[in-house]
Amino acid sequence: AIYDRMFLEIRADYDYKYDLLRNLVFELIHEALKLQPAKLESNKTESKASERITSLFMELLERQFPIENPLQQIKLKSAGEFAYHLNIHANHLNRVLKETTGKTTSLLLNERISLEARALLKHTNWNIAEISWCLGFEDPSYFIKFFKKASYATPGNFRK
Repeated sequence: AIYDRMFLEIRADYDYKYDLLRNLVFELIHEALKLQPAKLESNKTESKASERITSLFMELLERQFPIENPLQQIKLKSAGEFAYHLNIHANHLNRVLKETTGKTTSLLLNERISLEARALLKHTNWNIAEISWCLGFEDPSYFIKFFKKASYATPGNFRK
């Protein structure tokens, strides 16, 4: 309807037709802007869902810590295991976490494991094998490589 009016006015021989056309363009712009809030509301909903997934992931991650005895082992060790417990696909979990935190699932998990490893090394007298088992490493040598990469020191040197 606005386009039809614009087409008629452009052909008219009227002194103020360009003022009228400008107003019709503004009206067209305002009509288009009215459509935008639905899009924004959709983004808010998606954002809330992403924040909820992130919150649930962080809660699941933190529930595994602190490790209080050498017989306690973390249960969830991979993005796939976390995704399974959240009833979503691992790729979706990674995308959501990257979007909301700027970090991947693996990076968040590794940072938390590294933090717990440092705490266990500083505040317990457990040996490296016990700590590595508690943190989900099958072989202490993997834990040593992981810790050295994360902390720039071997577990033994860090403990000193």
